[in-house]
Amino acid sequence: MTGDVIGTVKEVIRRTHNVKSIRVDVGKRLAFKAGQFLSAAFKGESECKRWLSISNSPTEEGYIEFTKKLTQSDFSEKLEAVKPGDKISLRYPFGKFTLEDNLGDMRTGITYLSGGIGITPIRSMCRYAVDKKLGTDIILVYANRSINDIVFREDFEEMQRRYDKLKVVNVLCESAPGFNCVVGVINSEMVKKAVPDYTVRKFYLCGPPPMVEAMRRMLVGELSLPKENIITENFQGYES
Repeated sequence: MTGDVIGTVKEVIRRTHNVKSIRVDVGKRLAFKAGQFLSAAFKGESECKRWLSISNSPTEEGYIEFTKKLTQSDFSEKLEAVKPGDKISLRYPFGKFTLEDNLGDMRTGITYLSGGIGITPIRSMCRYAVDKKLGTDIILVYANRSINDIVFREDFEEMQRRYDKLKVVNVLCESAPGFNCVVGVINSEMVKKAVPDYTVRKFYLCGPPPMVEAMRRMLVGELSLPKENIITENFQGYES
């Protein structure tokens, strides 16, 4: 069930030089599934609204968190200035890009292909799997320009230590001394190497729309995966 709440900003976390997470205390939190999204609007300014993924897991209680790349938009300007105690209007949950709506994928394993801020719903789903000890084999292939652009880097490192069935492959445009990564872009050869059993897995794709479409074409056209093995979110306003 979807609902509207007026929440109070509890914490503002800078994830990278241009990405922030906002944690909002909404009192009695509405139930949501890992991977779903919400709409956020500053109180009294309904025109200043954005659709954003929920980046925390249902297992992380006491707040709702959304994470956004800061751009030149009016909404991003509001986020730059937001501070604990400010009010914000949320409406949630929306979407079926979730683990709970695709539980059949648990048996064969899951691969996430993502880029940039597209990691937000994936972070929610991975945290849920780790906290619930689902036992699902998860491989995340995550592309960014540089090591400084990796959102939730420490978070995923901690999750891998706790959950030996989670493997993260960082793909960067430039190498970083002492950091384990693959230099290049996500392509079919990289997927084959990172995901040897790719033919039996479900793939979740999330990132900039052109990237998602390119990855979908690659999986279907070059790796001959059936379309039903590929799950995407119809999510608008990615860069706004």
